[in-house]
Amino acid sequence: MSRLLLALAMVGLASAFVPLAPIRPASAAAACSRSTGIEMMRHGDKVNHLGRPADQRKALLRGLTTELIRHGRIRSTLAHVKAVRKTADHMVTLAKDGSLHARRQALGYIYDKQLVHALFEQVPERYANRDGGYTRVLRDGFRRGDNSEMGVIELL
Repeated sequence: MSRLLLALAMVGLASAFVPLAPIRPASAAAACSRSTGIEMMRHGDKVNHLGRPADQRKALLRGLTTELIRHGRIRSTLAHVKAVRKTADHMVTLAKDGSLHARRQALGYIYDKQLVHALFEQVPERYANRDGGYTRVLRDGFRRGDNSEMGVIELL
């Protein structure tokens, strides 16, 4: 390499010599957005991860859903309340279905067997005229200490 530079310097072309190296972006997403202006798709963005790994997040949602069904109303952070709304509505939908398969799915999710039995007995007549929207989410101020926004979720 140095002989080549020395030869080019003698000829006077040393300033024109630039070693060619491929220019690669840091990631495929960056390559796509740089070349075409289109960003790559972000799959799975609708899931609120709640700052936890998947196993901890699922356990948290199972616990909150179980307590919501047991007490009819719980208070937690707004993000937790909004995340548990989906699973609580799904459990009520399973109870309205009332089939053995739906009961087994609910037993696999809710921690208390007697609670599932009570849910499947009471829900069909309670929500007979309602198709979805079985819960209500209310904002409930901010928590002392860390100023997290709090919320209340309740079964209608």
